[in-house]
Amino acid sequence: MAKELEGFNFEQRHGKARVRVGRVWRSKDGCRHFMVEWNVNISLLSNCVAAYVRDDNSDIVATDTMKNTVYVKAKECSEQLSAEEFAILLGKHFTSFYPQVFTAIVKIVEKPWERISVNGQPHEHGFKLGSEKHTTEAIVQKSGVLQLTSGVEGLSLLKTTQSGFEGFIRDKYTALPETRERMLATEVTASWRFSDISSVKLKMPNIHFLPVNISSKDHGSIVKFDDDVYLPTDEPHGSIEASLSRFWSKM
Repeated sequence: MAKELEGFNFEQRHGKARVRVGRVWRSKDGCRHFMVEWNVNISLLSNCVAAYVRDDNSDIVATDTMKNTVYVKAKECSEQLSAEEFAILLGKHFTSFYPQVFTAIVKIVEKPWERISVNGQPHEHGFKLGSEKHTTEAIVQKSGVLQLTSGVEGLSLLKTTQSGFEGFIRDKYTALPETRERMLATEVTASWRFSDISSVKLKMPNIHFLPVNISSKDHGSIVKFDDDVYLPTDEPHGSIEASLSRFWSKM
């Protein structure tokens, strides 16, 4: 919501970033534990022009208060819940508890803790760190309108054969040779917006595995590449992004 301020449109937001919280729930018998670790980012859009024009902070929610709220609400959640549910809970709290706050944006990145297996059985309270992270963003408006997006980041994928790159534009700046056989690797960042999945977005930069060939004047070929020895590198890298949305969806 933009405010007119002496002939200008004025919009502001403030919040607290990188609020790290861990939460453990226990089964009724106390033996089996369920654990999450969340990194929470909060942005509040509110009517607080006075703070900018009259040195009046009476409408400002302190960012330290936002941080404390994360821990209070985590404590109050006696039942296990998802990152999406926690983001919505926080957003609804800020937009209902503070009259001047009309929109709350809550982003959460969940660290991939996974239950370990001992002797082929899942351990009751032992965990190991996995790979890709679970992400979510809830935009909650005072009117009750909710926009929810979820996703993953850091999902590394690789295939060692049956990948090629050829038929691309060649001009005076092109040095890259065409190939029908190479290693393919990427780190996927994906997100999807709910309401029967209204949109999907993918970001898949290249992780290059360059063929290693080493030779010298004195000894000739020291290492000859035979689809076996590679130099992994991700700088510089190609960047590939794509999005798909329904006609009625706004990305």
